[in-house]
Amino acid sequence: MTRPIQALRGDAVTFRADPFDRPSAECLVYQEDALVIIEDGRITSFGGHAETRHLLPEGLEPVHYTDCLISAGFVDAHVHYPQMQVIGSYGAELLDWLTTYTFVEEQKFADPAHAAMVAGRFLRELLRAGTTTAMVYCTVHPQSVDAFFAESSLWNTRMIAGKVLMDRNAPAALLDTAQRGYDESLDLIDRWHGKGRQHYAVTPRFAPTSTEAQLDAAGALLTTRDDLFLQTHLCENLKEIEWVRELFPARSSYLDVYAHSGLVGRRSVFGHAVHMHEGDFCICHQAGAALAHCPTSNLFLGSGLFPLFEAVDPTRPVRVGLGTDVGGGTSLSQLQTLNEAYKVAALKGRKLDAIQAFYLATLGGARALYLDDRIGRIAAGFDADLCVLDLKATPLIDFRRQVCRDITDLLFVLMTLGDDRAVRATWVAGECVYDRERPEPFRYPAASA
Repeated sequence: MTRPIQALRGDAVTFRADPFDRPSAECLVYQEDALVIIEDGRITSFGGHAETRHLLPEGLEPVHYTDCLISAGFVDAHVHYPQMQVIGSYGAELLDWLTTYTFVEEQKFADPAHAAMVAGRFLRELLRAGTTTAMVYCTVHPQSVDAFFAESSLWNTRMIAGKVLMDRNAPAALLDTAQRGYDESLDLIDRWHGKGRQHYAVTPRFAPTSTEAQLDAAGALLTTRDDLFLQTHLCENLKEIEWVRELFPARSSYLDVYAHSGLVGRRSVFGHAVHMHEGDFCICHQAGAALAHCPTSNLFLGSGLFPLFEAVDPTRPVRVGLGTDVGGGTSLSQLQTLNEAYKVAALKGRKLDAIQAFYLATLGGARALYLDDRIGRIAAGFDADLCVLDLKATPLIDFRRQVCRDITDLLFVLMTLGDDRAVRATWVAGECVYDRERPEPFRYPAASA
Protein backbone atom coordinates (compact mmCIF):
# COMPACT_ATOMS: atom_id res chain seq x y z
CA MET A 1 0.00 0.00 0.00
CA THR A 2 1.45 3.37 -1.05
CA ARG A 3 1.39 5.89 1.78
CA PRO A 4 1.08 9.66 1.52
CA ILE A 5 4.23 11.74 1.27
CA GLN A 6 5.23 13.20 4.63
CA ALA A 7 7.73 15.87 5.62
CA LEU A 8 9.39 17.07 8.83
CA ARG A 9 11.05 20.43 9.35
CA GLY A 10 13.43 21.45 12.14
CA ASP A 11 17.06 21.34 13.20
CA ALA A 12 18.56 17.88 12.68
CA VAL A 13 21.63 15.78 13.48
CA THR A 14 22.96 12.67 11.82
CA PHE A 15 26.30 11.01 10.98
CA ARG A 16 28.55 10.62 7.98
CA ALA A 17 31.29 8.50 9.63
CA ASP A 18 32.46 6.71 12.79
CA PRO A 19 33.74 9.16 15.45
CA PHE A 20 35.76 6.41 17.12
CA ASP A 21 37.76 6.11 13.91
CA ARG A 22 37.94 9.76 12.82
CA PRO A 23 37.84 13.13 14.61
CA SER A 24 34.36 13.56 16.05
CA ALA A 25 33.72 16.93 14.41
CA GLU A 26 34.22 15.37 10.95
CA CYS A 27 31.57 12.73 11.61
CA LEU A 28 28.56 14.75 12.77
CA VAL A 29 26.13 16.37 10.34
CA TYR A 30 24.24 19.25 11.93
CA GLN A 31 21.64 20.82 9.67
CA GLU A 32 19.84 23.87 10.95
CA ASP A 33 16.28 24.26 9.65
CA ALA A 34 16.36 20.90 7.89
CA LEU A 35 13.69 19.37 5.71
CA VAL A 36 13.15 15.59 5.72
CA ILE A 37 10.88 14.32 2.94
CA ILE A 38 9.46 10.82 3.28
CA GLU A 39 7.70 8.64 0.73
CA ASP A 40 6.33 5.16 1.37
CA GLY A 41 8.22 4.85 4.66
CA ARG A 42 11.64 5.90 3.37
CA ILE A 43 13.51 9.17 3.31
CA THR A 44 13.72 10.58 -0.20
CA SER A 45 15.41 13.89 0.60
CA PHE A 46 17.31 15.51 3.47
CA GLY A 47 18.82 18.97 3.44
CA GLY A 48 18.29 22.58 4.33
CA HIS A 49 14.68 23.72 4.07
CA ALA A 50 15.53 26.71 1.89
CA GLU A 51 17.44 24.52 -0.57
CA THR A 52 15.04 21.56 -0.75
CA ARG A 53 11.54 22.92 -0.19
CA HIS A 54 10.97 22.99 -3.95
CA LEU A 55 10.87 19.16 -3.75
CA LEU A 56 7.71 19.26 -1.62
CA PRO A 57 4.49 18.37 -3.43
CA GLU A 58 2.26 21.37 -3.91
CA GLY A 59 0.13 22.03 -0.84
CA LEU A 60 2.12 19.77 1.52
CA GLU A 61 3.12 21.58 4.71
CA PRO A 62 5.82 19.82 6.71
CA VAL A 63 5.34 19.06 10.38
CA HIS A 64 7.42 21.86 11.89
CA TYR A 65 9.23 21.04 15.12
CA THR A 66 10.50 24.23 16.71
CA ASP A 67 12.87 24.18 19.70
CA CYS A 68 13.55 20.55 18.86
CA LEU A 69 16.24 18.39 17.33
CA ILE A 70 15.41 15.66 14.82
CA SER A 71 17.57 12.53 15.03
CA ALA A 72 17.54 9.02 13.64
CA GLY A 73 15.60 6.76 15.98
CA PHE A 74 17.61 5.16 18.75
CA VAL A 75 18.83 1.56 18.46
CA ASP A 76 18.87 -0.72 21.52
CA ALA A 77 21.25 -3.63 20.97
CA HIS A 78 20.35 -5.69 24.05
CA VAL A 79 17.08 -5.73 26.02
CA HIS A 80 14.79 -8.29 27.72
CA TYR A 81 11.12 -7.41 27.29
CA PRO A 82 9.85 -10.00 29.84
CA GLN A 83 11.82 -8.27 32.61
CA MET A 84 9.86 -5.01 32.64
CA GLN A 85 8.23 -5.77 35.98
CA VAL A 86 11.49 -6.63 37.73
CA ILE A 87 13.25 -3.42 36.77
CA GLY A 88 14.54 -1.72 39.90
CA SER A 89 14.70 -4.89 42.01
CA TYR A 90 16.96 -4.70 45.05
CA GLY A 91 20.25 -6.10 46.04
CA ALA A 92 21.48 -9.03 43.96
CA GLU A 93 24.43 -9.70 41.68
CA LEU A 94 23.90 -11.37 38.32
CA LEU A 95 23.48 -15.05 39.22
CA ASP A 96 21.38 -14.41 42.34
CA TRP A 97 19.39 -11.81 40.43
CA LEU A 98 18.46 -14.35 37.76
CA THR A 99 17.27 -16.86 40.34
CA THR A 100 15.49 -14.39 42.62
CA TYR A 101 13.77 -12.20 40.06
CA THR A 102 14.17 -13.09 36.40
CA PHE A 103 13.35 -16.78 36.37
CA VAL A 104 10.33 -16.20 38.59
CA GLU A 105 8.99 -13.47 36.31
CA GLU A 106 9.63 -15.29 33.06
CA GLN A 107 7.48 -18.26 34.08
CA LYS A 108 4.44 -15.99 33.74
CA PHE A 109 4.99 -15.88 29.97
CA ALA A 110 3.54 -19.35 29.56
CA ASP A 111 0.27 -17.38 29.50
CA PRO A 112 -0.18 -15.82 26.02
CA ALA A 113 -2.41 -13.09 27.43
CA HIS A 114 0.29 -12.01 29.88
CA ALA A 115 2.91 -12.04 27.11
CA ALA A 116 0.69 -9.91 24.88
CA MET A 117 0.02 -7.41 27.67
CA VAL A 118 3.72 -6.96 28.49
CA ALA A 119 4.71 -6.79 24.82
CA GLY A 120 2.21 -3.98 24.32
CA ARG A 121 3.55 -2.00 27.24
CA PHE A 122 7.16 -2.68 26.27
CA LEU A 123 6.80 -1.42 22.69
CA ARG A 124 5.09 1.73 23.92
CA GLU A 125 7.87 2.40 26.40
CA LEU A 126 10.49 1.97 23.69
CA LEU A 127 8.66 4.43 21.44
CA ARG A 128 8.22 6.87 24.33
CA ALA A 129 12.00 6.78 24.71
CA GLY A 130 12.61 7.37 20.99
CA THR A 131 13.84 3.82 20.33
CA THR A 132 12.71 2.48 16.97
CA THR A 133 14.79 -0.71 16.68
CA ALA A 134 15.84 -3.16 19.39
CA MET A 135 17.41 -6.59 19.73
CA VAL A 136 15.06 -8.30 22.15
CA TYR A 137 15.13 -11.41 24.33
CA CYS A 138 11.79 -13.15 24.80
CA THR A 139 11.40 -16.19 27.11
CA VAL A 140 11.67 -19.91 26.47
CA HIS A 141 7.97 -19.94 25.55
CA PRO A 142 7.22 -19.66 21.80
CA GLN A 143 4.07 -17.69 22.66
CA SER A 144 6.26 -14.94 24.13
CA VAL A 145 7.90 -14.54 20.72
CA ASP A 146 4.58 -14.58 18.88
CA ALA A 147 3.25 -11.91 21.23
CA PHE A 148 6.26 -9.68 20.70
CA PHE A 149 6.37 -9.92 16.91
CA ALA A 150 2.60 -9.51 16.64
CA GLU A 151 2.78 -6.26 18.59
CA SER A 152 5.85 -5.06 16.69
CA SER A 153 4.05 -5.72 13.41
CA LEU A 154 1.19 -3.47 14.51
CA TRP A 155 3.68 -0.62 15.04
CA ASN A 156 5.65 -1.55 11.89
CA THR A 157 8.86 -1.30 13.93
CA ARG A 158 12.05 -2.96 12.72
CA MET A 159 12.77 -5.41 15.54
CA ILE A 160 14.98 -8.42 16.16
CA ALA A 161 13.88 -11.03 18.70
CA GLY A 162 14.02 -14.69 19.57
CA LYS A 163 12.97 -17.50 21.88
CA VAL A 164 15.42 -18.08 24.72
CA LEU A 165 17.10 -21.50 24.66
CA MET A 166 17.78 -23.14 28.05
CA ASP A 167 18.12 -26.85 28.73
CA ARG A 168 19.85 -26.81 32.15
CA ASN A 169 20.52 -24.77 35.30
CA ALA A 170 17.12 -23.08 35.36
CA PRO A 171 13.69 -23.91 36.82
CA ALA A 172 12.01 -26.91 35.18
CA ALA A 173 9.20 -24.69 33.91
CA LEU A 174 11.72 -22.73 31.84
CA LEU A 175 13.67 -25.62 30.34
CA ASP A 176 13.42 -27.00 26.85
CA THR A 177 15.71 -29.60 25.25
CA ALA A 178 18.26 -29.21 22.48
CA GLN A 179 15.83 -30.77 20.00
CA ARG A 180 12.69 -28.96 21.19
CA GLY A 181 14.50 -25.66 21.30
CA TYR A 182 15.68 -26.23 17.73
CA ASP A 183 12.25 -27.25 16.48
CA GLU A 184 10.40 -24.40 18.18
CA SER A 185 12.96 -21.86 17.00
CA LEU A 186 12.80 -23.13 13.43
CA ASP A 187 9.01 -22.85 13.47
CA LEU A 188 9.26 -19.25 14.76
CA ILE A 189 11.86 -18.41 12.11
CA ASP A 190 9.51 -19.65 9.40
CA ARG A 191 6.64 -17.66 10.89
CA TRP A 192 8.35 -14.34 11.54
CA HIS A 193 11.81 -13.86 10.04
CA GLY A 194 11.72 -11.41 7.17
CA LYS A 195 7.99 -10.83 7.52
CA GLY A 196 7.57 -7.09 7.17
CA ARG A 197 10.23 -5.46 9.34
CA GLN A 198 10.70 -8.40 11.72
CA HIS A 199 13.97 -10.31 12.11
CA TYR A 200 14.76 -13.45 14.10
CA ALA A 201 17.67 -13.94 16.50
CA VAL A 202 18.74 -17.40 17.65
CA THR A 203 18.90 -16.85 21.41
CA PRO A 204 20.75 -19.17 23.80
CA ARG A 205 20.47 -17.25 27.08
CA PHE A 206 24.09 -17.80 28.08
CA ALA A 207 26.49 -20.70 28.16
CA PRO A 208 25.68 -21.91 31.71
CA THR A 209 22.01 -22.56 30.85
CA SER A 210 22.72 -24.52 27.67
CA THR A 211 24.45 -27.84 27.19
CA GLU A 212 27.01 -28.14 24.43
CA ALA A 213 24.37 -30.07 22.47
CA GLN A 214 22.02 -27.11 22.64
CA LEU A 215 24.72 -24.64 21.63
CA ASP A 216 25.53 -26.88 18.66
CA ALA A 217 21.82 -26.90 17.78
CA ALA A 218 21.83 -23.09 17.91
CA GLY A 219 24.75 -23.10 15.49
CA ALA A 220 22.81 -25.45 13.21
CA LEU A 221 19.84 -23.06 13.28
CA LEU A 222 22.06 -20.26 12.00
CA THR A 223 22.86 -22.32 8.90
CA THR A 224 19.20 -22.58 7.90
CA ARG A 225 19.12 -18.95 6.68
CA ASP A 226 21.97 -16.69 5.65
CA ASP A 227 20.63 -13.59 7.41
CA LEU A 228 19.65 -14.78 10.88
CA PHE A 229 20.94 -13.04 14.00
CA LEU A 230 22.50 -14.52 17.14
CA GLN A 231 22.23 -12.97 20.60
CA THR A 232 23.53 -14.17 23.94
CA HIS A 233 25.51 -13.00 26.98
CA LEU A 234 29.27 -12.95 27.43
CA CYS A 235 31.72 -12.17 30.25
CA GLU A 236 29.25 -10.15 32.28
CA ASN A 237 30.25 -11.16 35.80
CA LEU A 238 33.39 -12.72 37.29
CA LYS A 239 31.49 -15.51 39.08
CA GLU A 240 29.68 -16.27 35.83
CA ILE A 241 32.99 -16.55 33.98
CA GLU A 242 34.32 -18.98 36.60
CA TRP A 243 31.13 -21.04 36.30
CA VAL A 244 31.58 -21.25 32.53
CA ARG A 245 35.15 -22.41 33.05
CA GLU A 246 33.89 -25.24 35.30
CA LEU A 247 31.09 -26.23 32.90
CA PHE A 248 33.25 -26.17 29.75
CA PRO A 249 36.76 -27.20 30.87
CA ALA A 250 37.84 -28.10 27.35
CA ARG A 251 37.35 -24.56 26.04
CA SER A 252 40.05 -21.91 26.18
CA SER A 253 37.70 -19.03 27.05
CA TYR A 254 34.05 -18.06 27.49
CA LEU A 255 33.99 -16.78 23.90
CA ASP A 256 35.56 -20.02 22.68
CA VAL A 257 32.54 -21.90 24.06
CA TYR A 258 30.39 -20.04 21.53
CA ALA A 259 32.96 -20.16 18.74
CA HIS A 260 33.21 -23.96 19.05
CA SER A 261 29.48 -24.19 18.23
CA GLY A 262 29.63 -21.77 15.29
CA LEU A 263 27.97 -18.86 17.11
CA VAL A 264 30.60 -16.13 16.56
CA GLY A 265 30.15 -14.30 13.29
CA ARG A 266 28.42 -11.48 11.46
CA ARG A 267 25.11 -10.52 13.11
CA SER A 268 26.23 -12.14 16.40
CA VAL A 269 25.73 -9.72 19.29
CA PHE A 270 27.16 -10.49 22.73
CA GLY A 271 25.63 -8.64 25.65
CA HIS A 272 27.73 -6.95 28.36
CA ALA A 273 31.22 -8.31 27.53
CA VAL A 274 32.65 -6.50 30.55
CA HIS A 275 35.61 -8.75 31.29
CA MET A 276 37.14 -9.30 27.85
CA HIS A 277 40.80 -9.82 27.00
CA GLU A 278 42.68 -8.80 23.88
CA GLY A 279 42.30 -12.22 22.28
CA ASP A 280 38.52 -11.97 22.59
CA PHE A 281 38.50 -8.57 20.90
CA CYS A 282 40.64 -9.89 18.06
CA ILE A 283 38.30 -12.84 17.50
CA CYS A 284 35.25 -10.54 17.43
CA HIS A 285 36.99 -8.18 15.02
CA GLN A 286 37.99 -10.98 12.66
CA ALA A 287 34.55 -12.60 12.77
CA GLY A 288 32.58 -9.35 12.48
CA ALA A 289 30.77 -10.04 15.76
CA ALA A 290 29.44 -7.17 17.88
CA LEU A 291 29.23 -6.30 21.57
CA ALA A 292 26.35 -4.59 23.39
CA HIS A 293 27.47 -2.07 26.01
CA CYS A 294 24.91 -2.06 28.87
CA PRO A 295 26.19 0.52 31.37
CA THR A 296 23.14 0.97 33.58
CA SER A 297 22.91 -2.79 34.12
CA ASN A 298 26.62 -3.30 34.66
CA LEU A 299 26.63 -0.58 37.31
CA PHE A 300 23.35 -1.61 38.95
CA LEU A 301 24.34 -5.27 39.33
CA GLY A 302 27.95 -4.40 40.14
CA SER A 303 29.22 -6.42 37.19
CA GLY A 304 32.06 -4.10 36.20
CA LEU A 305 33.10 -1.40 33.73
CA PHE A 306 32.90 -2.15 30.01
CA PRO A 307 36.17 -1.23 28.22
CA LEU A 308 34.57 0.71 25.38
CA PHE A 309 37.66 2.38 23.98
CA GLU A 310 39.63 -0.86 24.09
CA ALA A 311 36.82 -2.56 22.16
CA VAL A 312 36.71 0.03 19.38
CA ASP A 313 40.49 0.39 19.06
CA PRO A 314 40.99 1.45 15.41
CA THR A 315 43.80 -1.07 14.94
CA ARG A 316 41.22 -3.92 15.22
CA PRO A 317 37.84 -2.29 15.87
CA VAL A 318 34.94 -4.32 17.23
CA ARG A 319 31.38 -3.22 16.45
CA VAL A 320 29.66 -1.89 19.57
CA GLY A 321 26.02 -0.97 20.18
CA LEU A 322 24.28 0.37 23.25
CA GLY A 323 21.91 -1.77 25.33
CA THR A 324 19.47 -0.91 28.12
CA ASP A 325 19.15 -4.58 29.27
CA VAL A 326 16.08 -4.07 31.54
CA GLY A 327 15.43 -5.30 34.17
CA GLY A 328 19.09 -5.55 35.15
CA GLY A 329 19.29 -2.09 33.60
CA THR A 330 17.40 0.80 35.12
CA SER A 331 15.88 2.62 32.14
CA LEU A 332 14.69 2.05 28.57
CA SER A 333 15.90 5.56 27.70
CA GLN A 334 19.03 5.63 25.57
CA LEU A 335 19.66 9.17 26.80
CA GLN A 336 19.91 7.92 30.38
CA THR A 337 21.99 4.99 29.18
CA LEU A 338 24.44 7.40 27.53
CA ASN A 339 24.62 9.32 30.79
CA GLU A 340 25.92 6.18 32.49
CA ALA A 341 28.15 5.25 29.54
CA TYR A 342 29.94 8.57 29.98
CA LYS A 343 30.57 7.80 33.65
CA VAL A 344 31.80 4.27 32.92
CA ALA A 345 34.28 5.62 30.37
CA ALA A 346 35.43 8.25 32.87
CA LEU A 347 36.05 5.59 35.49
CA LYS A 348 38.17 3.77 32.89
CA GLY A 349 40.19 6.95 32.37
CA ARG A 350 38.62 8.06 29.08
CA LYS A 351 36.12 10.70 28.01
CA LEU A 352 33.15 9.75 25.84
CA ASP A 353 32.24 12.85 23.88
CA ALA A 354 28.66 13.63 22.88
CA ILE A 355 29.19 12.88 19.19
CA GLN A 356 30.63 9.46 19.98
CA ALA A 357 27.76 8.84 22.38
CA PHE A 358 24.96 9.68 19.95
CA TYR A 359 26.73 7.61 17.30
CA LEU A 360 26.55 4.58 19.62
CA ALA A 361 22.82 5.14 20.10
CA THR A 362 22.07 5.52 16.38
CA LEU A 363 24.39 4.59 13.50
CA GLY A 364 26.81 2.65 15.72
CA GLY A 365 23.98 0.50 17.00
CA ALA A 366 22.70 -0.02 13.47
CA ARG A 367 26.19 -1.05 12.38
CA ALA A 368 26.44 -3.53 15.26
CA LEU A 369 23.26 -5.13 13.92
CA TYR A 370 24.35 -4.98 10.26
CA LEU A 371 21.36 -2.75 9.54
CA ASP A 372 23.36 0.41 8.85
CA ASP A 373 22.25 0.37 5.22
CA ARG A 374 18.64 0.86 6.39
CA ILE A 375 18.53 2.60 9.77
CA GLY A 376 20.65 4.79 12.03
CA ARG A 377 21.01 7.82 9.71
CA ILE A 378 18.89 10.57 8.24
CA ALA A 379 19.70 10.20 4.56
CA ALA A 380 17.94 9.50 1.28
CA GLY A 381 17.15 5.81 0.91
CA PHE A 382 17.06 5.10 4.66
CA ASP A 383 14.00 4.01 6.61
CA ALA A 384 12.17 7.01 8.06
CA ASP A 385 12.66 5.93 11.69
CA LEU A 386 13.15 9.18 13.58
CA CYS A 387 12.92 10.66 17.04
CA VAL A 388 12.32 14.32 17.81
CA LEU A 389 14.09 15.62 20.92
CA ASP A 390 12.50 18.51 22.82
CA LEU A 391 15.02 21.19 23.81
CA LYS A 392 12.56 22.57 26.35
CA ALA A 393 11.61 19.18 27.80
CA THR A 394 12.34 20.24 31.37
CA PRO A 395 12.98 23.67 32.87
CA LEU A 396 16.55 22.63 33.67
CA ILE A 397 17.32 21.48 30.11
CA ASP A 398 15.80 24.68 28.71
CA PHE A 399 17.78 26.83 31.16
CA ARG A 400 21.05 24.99 30.55
CA ARG A 401 20.79 25.02 26.74
CA GLN A 402 20.65 28.80 26.68
CA VAL A 403 24.41 28.90 27.33
CA CYS A 404 25.36 25.99 25.05
CA ARG A 405 28.30 26.99 22.87
CA ASP A 406 27.59 24.66 19.95
CA ILE A 407 25.72 21.53 18.89
CA THR A 408 28.19 19.25 20.67
CA ASP A 409 27.53 21.03 23.95
CA LEU A 410 23.77 20.76 23.35
CA LEU A 411 23.99 17.01 22.66
CA PHE A 412 25.96 16.54 25.86
CA VAL A 413 23.25 18.37 27.83
CA LEU A 414 20.60 16.09 26.30
CA MET A 415 22.50 12.92 27.17
CA THR A 416 23.24 13.96 30.75
CA LEU A 417 19.97 15.69 31.67
CA GLY A 418 17.57 13.96 29.29
CA ASP A 419 15.29 10.94 29.58
CA ASP A 420 11.98 9.89 27.99
CA ARG A 421 10.59 13.35 28.78
CA ALA A 422 12.98 14.75 26.21
CA VAL A 423 11.32 12.81 23.39
CA ARG A 424 8.64 14.94 21.77
CA ALA A 425 7.74 12.50 18.98
CA THR A 426 8.76 9.19 17.42
CA TRP A 427 8.30 8.33 13.75
CA VAL A 428 8.37 4.75 12.45
CA ALA A 429 8.65 4.08 8.71
CA GLY A 430 7.37 7.56 7.99
CA GLU A 431 4.43 7.66 10.39
CA CYS A 432 4.21 9.47 13.71
CA VAL A 433 3.38 6.66 16.13
CA TYR A 434 4.10 8.68 19.27
CA ASP A 435 3.51 12.36 19.91
CA ARG A 436 3.61 13.56 23.49
CA GLU A 437 1.38 16.52 22.62
CA ARG A 438 -1.56 14.46 21.31
CA PRO A 439 -4.49 13.64 23.62
CA GLU A 440 -3.67 9.98 22.99
CA PRO A 441 0.11 10.00 22.45
CA PHE A 442 0.36 6.54 20.87
CA ARG A 443 -1.21 5.68 17.54
CA TYR A 444 -0.79 2.55 15.46
CA PRO A 445 0.27 3.49 11.92
CA ALA A 446 -2.29 3.44 9.16
CA ALA A 447 -0.25 0.74 7.43
CA SER A 448 -1.18 -1.74 10.18
CA ALA A 449 -4.92 -1.02 10.01
